[in-house]
Amino acid sequence: MPPTPDTRDTTLPQIHGHHLPLDGVRALAALMVLVFHVAVESGTALVPGLRGALFSGLELAVPLFFGLSGILLYRPWARATLYGTPAPRAGAYLWRRALRVLPAYWLVAVAALLLYSREYLASVRVWLEVLTLSFVYTPDPWYEGIGPRGLGQIWSLCVEVAFYVLLPVLAYLLHRVARGGSDVDARARRLLVGLGVVIVFSVAVLVVQFYPEHRPQMHMWLPRTLGMFAAGMALAVISEWAWKEPDRDGPVRRFCHTLATAPATCWLVALGAYLVTATPATGVRFAGADSIWPAVAQSLAALVFAFFFLAPITFLPMERPSAAERWRGSGAWLHTLMTGPVMAWLAKVSYGVFLWQFIVLYLWRDFTSQEPFTGSMLLDLGPVVLGTLVLAALTHRFVELPTRRAYHLLAVRDRPTSPQSESPASESSRSSSSEPSSASVSDSASAQGSPSDTGTNAP
Repeated sequence: MPPTPDTRDTTLPQIHGHHLPLDGVRALAALMVLVFHVAVESGTALVPGLRGALFSGLELAVPLFFGLSGILLYRPWARATLYGTPAPRAGAYLWRRALRVLPAYWLVAVAALLLYSREYLASVRVWLEVLTLSFVYTPDPWYEGIGPRGLGQIWSLCVEVAFYVLLPVLAYLLHRVARGGSDVDARARRLLVGLGVVIVFSVAVLVVQFYPEHRPQMHMWLPRTLGMFAAGMALAVISEWAWKEPDRDGPVRRFCHTLATAPATCWLVALGAYLVTATPATGVRFAGADSIWPAVAQSLAALVFAFFFLAPITFLPMERPSAAERWRGSGAWLHTLMTGPVMAWLAKVSYGVFLWQFIVLYLWRDFTSQEPFTGSMLLDLGPVVLGTLVLAALTHRFVELPTRRAYHLLAVRDRPTSPQSESPASESSRSSSSEPSSASVSDSASAQGSPSDTGTNAP
């Protein structure tokens, strides 16, 4: 009979409580998106050459947000399939997601419409499409570009919300695929195979986007990006699987430990994917892929980037490095980098950073009388970052925190049982965990009761 794994082994990936290093990812991704948009509007990301190409690659922050949502939101469903613990109730989960995402978004959406779309204020259709995050699906857009002025980045939030709605159905289908497995190992393998099929589907659907004719609007729909969510979901499955692997030195545990202790290697792979997106192989810069093969290359590069950037952080153990090991040792520096006070604060306000950035950017550029895609990035970056952070902090204080009280009440009511429930380590992690960050549309508390958001996860 195989030995029972010691659930007090703090070298295993953290799967319970507030995952502070993933908050750091959310903060970093929010800043990447902000710098990317400033670089585009000032023309820096559009200039031929290496400098412009590297700035254009910052849009890979979006796959990070999607991957985070996959990790944090799917985890309780993966746990339910692997161990038979209760799965989240779909109704309560969706209500929590709505409380997390909509109040702050509605505030920003109304501000954007009042500032930049006054000619449409009398249109019921416009209000419905904007407030329900469905404007990306309109066959005859009333706006120019990828969204209403001031809300151009919200296409990715539309994708996030579509994923939230789909997740209970997708989790059920994956559960049906995996439930025939005779043990945890068999069920985990079936889940990973099912997620592999989802990734293949997300690439194959590009055929529909480009044939028989190119449908640019589908670039902003969930099917194209579903593989990025699936990559995060796979990381959730693997980290949960490691806790119940019978062999203390089994391949799943070794895989998690290797990636967690070699973050530099993983990030070099992610850097390679980043550089690929900066080449013509993934399409015309900023305009995107205009044919199927650049679109395939773009999707695969984004998936690889998200997986290898997130993997070492997802697999970091529960045990925090000591003061003497903060910047050395196997992966200790990564934990320190992602959990510092600056990262923690940025994570709290990162959803607001995502929401407000275009309004602040356009207000500043109007104030300085700059033409589109011209100007100085250095002139724009400081004021835009400062203004965005101020509005994000105010939104966090006066909108996100009050609505989160109801959000947490629902999370407590529907929190599934953790496989660590009998573990002394899990008790200590619960008692020491801080309040979940409001960073993105998928925060860990919502996932455990229910991706930071991010998390959104909001990108």
